[in-house]
Amino acid sequence: MMNLQEQRKQFEETKMIYESKKLQFHGVEGFDVYNPSLPFPWEGKTYIYGRVEKREEWARSWVRLFEQTGEDEWTLVPDSMIYQLEDPYISIMDGTMILGGTHVRYKQGKGETYYGYFYRGTDLNDLYYFTTGPDYMKDIRLVQLKDKRIGVFSRPRSEEIRKRYGSESIVGFAIINSLDELTAEVIETAPLIDGLFGKDEWGGCNQAYLLSSGMVGVIGHKSYLEKAEDGQEILVYLNISFVFDPETHEAKELKIIGTRPCYPEGPAKRPNLIDCAFTAGIVMREDGKADLYSGISDAEAGRIVIDYPFEGHGEILSTLEG
Repeated sequence: MMNLQEQRKQFEETKMIYESKKLQFHGVEGFDVYNPSLPFPWEGKTYIYGRVEKREEWARSWVRLFEQTGEDEWTLVPDSMIYQLEDPYISIMDGTMILGGTHVRYKQGKGETYYGYFYRGTDLNDLYYFTTGPDYMKDIRLVQLKDKRIGVFSRPRSEEIRKRYGSESIVGFAIINSLDELTAEVIETAPLIDGLFGKDEWGGCNQAYLLSSGMVGVIGHKSYLEKAEDGQEILVYLNISFVFDPETHEAKELKIIGTRPCYPEGPAKRPNLIDCAFTAGIVMREDGKADLYSGISDAEAGRIVIDYPFEGHGEILSTLEG
């Protein structure tokens, strides 16, 4: 079985990227916008949440709402809510918007811990906080299943996981009956999914979709460290997909669907992030292909057009319609 570096090499040699664009953000001049949510329609307009941060700062970011004002162009929505979060994510279930992101807690000026914050509502100008995830856990994602229950993907990391899997962080999955059952304990105790990561790899789920087969299509990220010629460690983040069976708790068909070189060239927040593509997710196109959105090098955001990654498992049923 090929290791991740070999899989990446094979992908670069055979990849089919049909379009590659940067997203342009207006109204926040002097700040970078990166690691966005997916674009989503709401009451006749299309929006996206973006992480807004100055290039020279770290973990001092805000999540802001932008409206689409052109192809790959987004403009800040004036007077919209400001969230002290990182890396926003959205899901819409039965007309209710769920916004999640990572909140960093500081003590005496230093980051002490971080956890997921979750907001929900039916008015983009009035989403209300309703729960918090476990300490030291990012990338908690939700998907509504065929029976209307809710699937919860976790991303635990601990010394026990390092010893057992050789990974920095992996992915778990639990099922709850409603959003009212989404608690830190449920997320932290979600049964782990085997077979996603090899030794010294880590990653998580970034967006999940109910498929017509009843399976869940997952768009995520997979990561590893690579040594540069000068000895510096480079953080490699790849866009990936896999198909998950919520009944058998098994994942299959994990594959790379995008890498940093697939997107236009640009700056990096730090030198060790030059090979980083932090996934947002996909939006289906009329031609049957998919727009894959991603943060790039923790400084910008991009979009590439790829083949539908869940071919053979049905179409996407879960939508982002508001």
